[in-house]
Amino acid sequence: MYRIVWEFEPDPARVVEFERDYGSEGAWASLFRRGAGYLGTELFRSATDPGRYLTVDRWTSRAAYDAFRGTFGADYAALDAQCEAWTRTERLVAAAEEP
Repeated sequence: MYRIVWEFEPDPARVVEFERDYGSEGAWASLFRRGAGYLGTELFRSATDPGRYLTVDRWTSRAAYDAFRGTFGADYAALDAQCEAWTRTERLVAAAEEP
């Protein structure tokens, strides 16, 4: 399995939109479902810092994720640009494939 972990600080005025689009049934998950090998997305809100969130995207393999990005790269970029208004910061925490 390949996992990608992102950390976000949403704009406090846009938390509703952020949670809607980044949650397991949100816009990102809907886009990812178009790719073969997508297993799901989880959204976590920090227990100690309510302004901090993590997402974990799961894929069958890095190759599946790379194929998705190759096929849907323009759609990914468009959604990323749209959702940029919801966040103050975004940082890739980890991306790793488990045997």
